[in-house]
Amino acid sequence: ALPSMSQPIPVQITVGNAQDLKTLKSNLLHTLVRVEYNGAVLGDSPKTNVLTDGTAEYDFSTSFEYCPDGPNSLDVLVQKPLLLTLLEVTSKDKKKTDKIAPLAQAVVDLLPLLQGTVLTIIVCWLDFIFVSQAGLEVTVSAKELLLSATQFSSGNLLSITLEAAYSVPEAFTADAQQNYMACLQMPAAGEKELPLLFKNGILKADGEKEPFPRPKNWPLGPILAPDALNIPDSFIVGGPYEDEDGELNKSEDKEFRSQAESARRVVWDMETRCFLDADAVAVLQTRIAECRHWPVELCRMSSGGKGKGSKSDKKDEDKQIAFHGVAYVNMMHLLCPGVKQIRGAFRVFNYEDSEVFEKTRVQYSIFRDRRSQLSLGKERLGTSPSNKAAPSKTQREDSNAMVRSGEARGTICGCMLSISLCQHWLQTARHREQCFSPQQYSEAGTFLVMEIKLDRPLVPKRLREELVQRVKELIPPRPALAPRTEGAKKVVENYHKRVTSVAVAILEEYHELFGKQLLDQGVMDHETMEEQKRQLNYELNTSGKYFAFKEQLKVKNCLPSPWHVLSLPAVMISVVQRIARDQHSIQAWLDYGAFCLLYEDATKAQECFQQAVCLDPQHTQSLLLCGIVCVKLQTYEEAEIFFEDACCLEPSSIIAWTLAGLFYELQNNYIQAERSFREAKKLLRAKLEEERRILEAAEGEGKKPSSPSTEPATEWNPRMVWYGRDLEVHLISNPCSGQRHFPLDQGYLPLDQHSKDGKKKFPLCFLFVEVREVSVSSPALSCWAVHGVPALLTTLCAVPPQFVHKALAHELLSLQGGPTCAYYLALGWTYQLREDLPRWEECLLEAVRIDPLNPNVWAQKGHLCYLKKDFDKAKDCYERVISFEEDAADMHFVYLRLGSIYLDEKEYGRAKHIYLLACDNSASCLTWLGVGIACYRLGEMLEAEDALSEANALNNTNAEVWGYLALICLQGGRELEAEQCYKYTVKVRVRGLRAAPTAHPAPWPAGSAAVPRDGPCPAGVAAEPPNSQSRAARP
Repeated sequence: ALPSMSQPIPVQITVGNAQDLKTLKSNLLHTLVRVEYNGAVLGDSPKTNVLTDGTAEYDFSTSFEYCPDGPNSLDVLVQKPLLLTLLEVTSKDKKKTDKIAPLAQAVVDLLPLLQGTVLTIIVCWLDFIFVSQAGLEVTVSAKELLLSATQFSSGNLLSITLEAAYSVPEAFTADAQQNYMACLQMPAAGEKELPLLFKNGILKADGEKEPFPRPKNWPLGPILAPDALNIPDSFIVGGPYEDEDGELNKSEDKEFRSQAESARRVVWDMETRCFLDADAVAVLQTRIAECRHWPVELCRMSSGGKGKGSKSDKKDEDKQIAFHGVAYVNMMHLLCPGVKQIRGAFRVFNYEDSEVFEKTRVQYSIFRDRRSQLSLGKERLGTSPSNKAAPSKTQREDSNAMVRSGEARGTICGCMLSISLCQHWLQTARHREQCFSPQQYSEAGTFLVMEIKLDRPLVPKRLREELVQRVKELIPPRPALAPRTEGAKKVVENYHKRVTSVAVAILEEYHELFGKQLLDQGVMDHETMEEQKRQLNYELNTSGKYFAFKEQLKVKNCLPSPWHVLSLPAVMISVVQRIARDQHSIQAWLDYGAFCLLYEDATKAQECFQQAVCLDPQHTQSLLLCGIVCVKLQTYEEAEIFFEDACCLEPSSIIAWTLAGLFYELQNNYIQAERSFREAKKLLRAKLEEERRILEAAEGEGKKPSSPSTEPATEWNPRMVWYGRDLEVHLISNPCSGQRHFPLDQGYLPLDQHSKDGKKKFPLCFLFVEVREVSVSSPALSCWAVHGVPALLTTLCAVPPQFVHKALAHELLSLQGGPTCAYYLALGWTYQLREDLPRWEECLLEAVRIDPLNPNVWAQKGHLCYLKKDFDKAKDCYERVISFEEDAADMHFVYLRLGSIYLDEKEYGRAKHIYLLACDNSASCLTWLGVGIACYRLGEMLEAEDALSEANALNNTNAEVWGYLALICLQGGRELEAEQCYKYTVKVRVRGLRAAPTAHPAPWPAGSAAVPRDGPCPAGVAAEPPNSQSRAARP
């Protein structure tokens, strides 16, 4: 609706040439065209001859006046089309009036007039059976713009399509006198309301099929050519129930929806439109923000003449409405950025004033209180037999008088009247019982399917360019990194030049002290040379030049001061060294940021992740990690920008959408969360369908199928290279299957380290969130089975635990029949990381109760007993795991811990066997070290040396490997080799001690195959034994 205009604007309609009219009727001679709009006939063209080629030239013009406050307002203009009727003119006798018979009809949509002044189109005539090839040229024009460019750009076009009401009550009948209606109101400018009415719903019987595709209809009454009601190029496009915005979109509703859509239903398939100006758009946004649910009323009306009755009957008729129901449409989706359409199913309930007001804050009924705005004409809403079920006293007296009069005139008439009254009362009671059951719609399960669509979203979605600019504003500028243009040869040359420069400087110092030595002075004796050397060293040390020359010979550390190696815990040193080697490595910066999160330094972690974004603004993992660390720092607006940018950058990423959904849930923005989760589920369904197709194709070709989901995921790259240390890494995956472990010395991240206060710290495990299938048709959120980095779960302080709790809550809600064994394993894993051993034990007890034959349960129970230092029970659990035919997910770690227990109990034969199994599962320095120790204890020196050599080949910086090699060499009498191994042992051991800060001394040598019995050591990490008490370190 628009403000009033002083003068109406004429809209001119010109009917031009027609073609192929003979396709409608071969002997067609004379025709005319009738033009109608909004129920009024604008005029008829002159009678025109149809030429032999089927053409006719009408050259006829007519017009109507557009006025915002008149009958042909803007609301009417966008809702109703121009109706053209082709009439055949025949005359058998000149003295008689010509006969006119309709042949076909066509419609012209006037909506394009909102954007211009002239509309010229060719319409096709629609006869009463099919679409013909006959065409007609029509031009519609206005003398001036109906809307200015500013009005059009600031407004919005709203289209509402009411498709059908399904699972309707049994009392609904296909009576020609009955009509089914629905209505809702939209805000207009100021305090005005615009009612949008859907009439002429058609009751269809069971099994009656719908056309495909289903065309949308104009909001017009019955016309001669039913196909002319179809809006051109506008169809109802359905989709999976899970993608809808309304109710009944869960997997458990699918069967009910399918059955209801083929049963009795009331079909409209009608679209009505209205143009909202800037004020109306603002009111719409405000109304939705104030109350998300909007009422859509439903009722049955009777079309026909009014019956006789007293004034009190007519008053009661106004108060009661037959089958008055209401559906509550959640409009909040339209306030999500970029959303301009919602479609879904909405349950219908009996209309109750208190309930409607509670949910929608609407205090009136459109059908009951504002019927005058609907222009229903002779149609009556209060048609229920209940109005007749309670006749007034006067009516009862009149009836009794008629009966008595009948008895006086004759017995037959009285009997007939009595039978008629009895039948009337029986029918009334039966119909009253059917129509006015208190829960008629709820008992039937009635629901409406409708679509609400805007031409432009109420809240524009930020463009990718805008998001990139916002990210740049959030990340402070950093100096550009020096380009890596120098190769190895150039580096060696520069080093040689530096050595030459230092040598020349030292020679000049020598000349200053002793002068130049001439060749004719002869050779200097040895004692003089040593004395000069001593004096030169003294002068260089006392003057500080010695340390200056020494620094010149060192390779400069290219890291900025905040990343100085000596200020970091030992576990971070190798990561920093990676950055020093390659400052352009995004993965190195992400790894460093992950370690900073582990050590509860979110600010430094944010700097690392931001540096990764600076290196590549289109790196999805970096953006997501920036969002997560912003949640940790409680800068939620910045977090939203990063999550939104990641989803915009990679819209096919399941993880990005799922993490965004979890974030919106944390902000109580459930509509945005629902839409993000729905997008993730849609992507997952497509992925699973593709995997199923590949699997079926492989089976059809007789090949061994390989499902992509069983292979290591490549969407995220979890590898983190660590140089100079030897720890086992175990990437947490599905607790039931698919868990993989990677030896650190082959280039993967170490997980086990210590906190700043020197206590044992949680491992750097990664919690990845994705959407997975709990059942065939029910996608749900899961907190495991992952692809990459986005949610680091270390402590409650390191990463917001709400991500974990929300993911597990979704998993619990999606499960049918209660929590599963996998759920308790995942929940227990979170308690394990928080060192909450009692609650972890409770979860494992439930898991054992549900599935006592699951090897993963017993593996986790063994880990729990191990951390509680109950090694006997831990050994029993590990041995039970090994006895199962199916391996546990973390067999590698089970082997390592069980082997360490056997070594401690001096069962060296069993220890050797277990460590060999670990080598077969995933060979690493630690596994071969365990084999070497066991063989050494058994006196199998040759096998021990071979095993330790394998360990040394995988990692030559493990002090314990060199120590046992030294012992083996001593046993064999190879003293020179033993001395060399011993020197390497001291060298790598001292290097490790110096690398660690004094505040965090390493409590045991790096890389020992045995496992400590103090401090937490969760699944996936091979811990190291204490230094002095190591049961494997002592020869």
